[in-house]
Amino acid sequence: MTDDSLIAAARRAAENSYSPYSGFSVGAALRFADGRVVTGTNIENASYGLSLCAEAVAVAKAMADGVRGGLETIAVTGPGREPVTPCGRCRQLLTELAQLGGSDPDVLCVGPQEVRRVRLSQLLPDAFGPANLV
Repeated sequence: MTDDSLIAAARRAAENSYSPYSGFSVGAALRFADGRVVTGTNIENASYGLSLCAEAVAVAKAMADGVRGGLETIAVTGPGREPVTPCGRCRQLLTELAQLGGSDPDVLCVGPQEVRRVRLSQLLPDAFGPANLV
């Protein structure tokens, strides 16, 4: 799957967003080394703290399906004028999933006119992970 196809998958996921409070529909797509792609979209809740980010939903789906390694690329899309980056909480969730397979995936932060490519470790330097617990 190409980066453009991964971005398209994230955009399709955003179409299923439940975001009646913010109106900010986010989609995420995770590409793994074995070719699997797992998507997620944001799900808001009237009790705002219970809302789920698109990346968190995608990570939960991947983990629920037993996908534990080989995370290569992440695409995140949203409706803003600037490329969308994962929030801090999602950076941590994505980092743990990546660390389980020893990877440092590219993150495609997608905006309407621009795609910024950064490494996950650049978004969350000196990340806390499973190795810190031993």
